[in-house]
Amino acid sequence: MSTTGIYGGKRTGVRVVVAGDRGTGKSTLISAVATEAFDRNVPPVLPPTRLPADLYNDLVPLTVIDTSSSSKRNEELKRADVVVLTYACDQPMTLSRLSTYWLPELRHLGVKVPVILVGCKLDLQDEQAPMSMEQVMSPIMQQFREIETCIECSAATNNQVPEVFYYAQKAVLHPTTPLFDQERQALQPRCISALRRIFTLCDHDMDGALNDSELNEFQVKCFNAPLQPAEIVGVKRVVHEKLPDGINDIGLTLSGFLFLHALFIEKGRLETTWAVLRKFGYDDDLKLADEFVPVPSKRAPDQSVELTTEAVEFLRGIFRLFDTDNDGALQPHQLEDLFATAPESPWSELPFEDAAEITASGNLPLNAFLSEWALMTLIDPKKSMANLIYIGYTGAPASALHVTRRRSVDRKKQKTERNVFHCFVFGPKNAGKTALLNSFIGRSFSKSDTTTTGERFAVNVVNQVGGNKKTLVLREIPEDEVKTFFSKKTFLAACDVAVFVHDSSSEHSWKRSRELLVEVAKQGEESGYGVPCLLIAAKDDLDPYPMAVRDSLGISQELGIEAPVRVSMKLNTMNDVFNRILSVAEHPHLSIPETETRKNRKKYLQVVNRSLMCVSVGAAAAFVGLAAYRAYSARRNASG
Repeated sequence: MSTTGIYGGKRTGVRVVVAGDRGTGKSTLISAVATEAFDRNVPPVLPPTRLPADLYNDLVPLTVIDTSSSSKRNEELKRADVVVLTYACDQPMTLSRLSTYWLPELRHLGVKVPVILVGCKLDLQDEQAPMSMEQVMSPIMQQFREIETCIECSAATNNQVPEVFYYAQKAVLHPTTPLFDQERQALQPRCISALRRIFTLCDHDMDGALNDSELNEFQVKCFNAPLQPAEIVGVKRVVHEKLPDGINDIGLTLSGFLFLHALFIEKGRLETTWAVLRKFGYDDDLKLADEFVPVPSKRAPDQSVELTTEAVEFLRGIFRLFDTDNDGALQPHQLEDLFATAPESPWSELPFEDAAEITASGNLPLNAFLSEWALMTLIDPKKSMANLIYIGYTGAPASALHVTRRRSVDRKKQKTERNVFHCFVFGPKNAGKTALLNSFIGRSFSKSDTTTTGERFAVNVVNQVGGNKKTLVLREIPEDEVKTFFSKKTFLAACDVAVFVHDSSSEHSWKRSRELLVEVAKQGEESGYGVPCLLIAAKDDLDPYPMAVRDSLGISQELGIEAPVRVSMKLNTMNDVFNRILSVAEHPHLSIPETETRKNRKKYLQVVNRSLMCVSVGAAAAFVGLAAYRAYSARRNASG
C-alpha cells in the first residue's frame, strides 16, 4: 500500500517503483531523469529519488524507488502507486520475461496499480527489428489489462526519458481504466453515469441541452476560463460532423457531451475529463469523495439515522417524475433511469435486493420505494446520502438526515419519536423466520421457501390505527451467527425490538427459542442495551406442542413481556403481528425481560425508595414539631 496519499481531495505525491531484469537499465534511467545527464558509473541500486513537483504540469512530486532482486523488492512493489517494468531493447529475452515472469508476479503479489512498460537502451536496438513496438506490445496489453502504456527510451541520448515518468505520473493522476474500456473502445458505465449527472446539473433550464450560456458556465467552473464565441462554434461543428444528434437547435445534447469526453480520452487528453469529474467531487473510483458526502459522525450506538421530511418529500417528487405512466409503481427500466446518474443501482445487491414489496408484475410501489430508502439510511447513512446527491438532491446534508434521540433517553421519557424501527428476528432453524419476513413484504407462503443462510432484511410501511404510518425493518438473525453477534457488546444497541419465532408444533424449536430469549435478556442486562421482546408462535396450522403453549405463557408472565402472538403464514392468519411488533417498539420502557439481576435491582430500589420515604416523613414531622415549638415560645414570650 502506498505511503503517498490524498489530502483535501488532492494527491500529495506519487510513488513510482521501477523493476525489471538485472542489466535492463533501471538505475541508469532513474539517474538520467534526476540529473538530466547520462552516467556510466551508476550504483547497482539507487536510494529513493525524489523528483520535484514542478517537473510536470500537475505539480505533484514523484518518489522513484529502484529495486534489486532482494526480498525488499516485493515490499516496495506492494507500496507502489504505479510500477515501471523495464526491459532492454537490445536483449529480446528481457522483453519476453515481462509476460512470462514480471506481469504474472505482480498479480501473484496482489499489486493492483497501473503498469508502464519501458524499453531502455533504445540507442542499442537493432535498426532492422522485424516487428514494430506496437506489433510486439499489442498481444501483451490484451492479456494484461493493467498495462497503461508502453514507451521506449535511451538514457544515453536522453531520448524520451522525462516522458517515462510523465506517463507514470499520469497513470496515477489521470488513469484510463476507470474512464474508458480499451477493448470496447467506449466510455465505462460509471464514467457515463458521472458525466450524465454533471450534464444534468449544468442543464439549469432542464431542456435536455446545454445552451451557450450553460456551456460557458460549465467551462468557467471546471477550467476558470470562459469559451470564446468562435470556440463554442468550433466545438459544435466537431460534434455535429461526427455525431449529428449531438447538437440540436438549443445546443449540446447529452450524447454530444459524452462524445466530446470520449474524443478527449481517445486523443490522450484524459486530464481534461478528470478535471471535470474532480471539480464535481468524484474520486478515482468515480464515486463522490468523502468530503462531498458529509454525514452525522458523532452518535451513540443506540442512536439511529432517518430521512427528514424534506428528504422524503424530495424522494416523492423524484418518484412521480420517473413514474411516467402514473400507475403508482416504478417499472424496472424506470428505476434504472432514476439511478442512471449514480455509479450503479444501490439496490441491485444484498441486503437491499428483494427487501421490499413489489407488485405482481414486478414493479416497485411508492411505499416500497420509500421503505428501501429508509432501510439504506438506517444501515448505511453515507450510502444513502451519496445516492440522494447522485439523483439530484441539492439541499444541505443536515436537512436530509436526522439523528434520533438515544434509546436510553426514550426509555426514561417512556416514549419515542422515531419513525423507523429496527426489529431483530431470532429463532432456531425452520422456525418460520424466513416465512415471516416474506409475509411482511407481501409474498405468499410456499413450501419451497429456502432457509436463509445469512442475514436478511425486509422492510415495509405499517399502517397504524388512526392513520399514522411507521416504517418497520425486520432483520433475520441466523441461529449459527448469534454467538458471533453477541461477542460485540453494542450489538443490541441498534435494536428497537426483538422477536423470537418458534415452531409451535416442535419441542426443540420452543426450547431453543426460549434459550435465545434468555441470552438476549442477559446480553441486554450486561451491556446496558436491554430491548423490548415479543414471542411469536409460528405454524399455528399444525398441532401444537402442549408444553410449549403452557410454558410460553408462563415464561411471558415471569419475564414481564406480552403473551406470545400465534400466527400461521400458510393460512395467512397473522393476528396483526406487525402492528403488535411496532406497538412493543413504540414503548421502549415496557416488555424488557426481567432477569434475576434486574428483579433484584428493582427490589433494592424499592427498598431504598421506601427508606427514603420514611426518612422524608420523619424529617417532615420533626420540622413541623420544631415549627410548633417556636410558635409556642413566641406566644409565651409575648404574653410575658
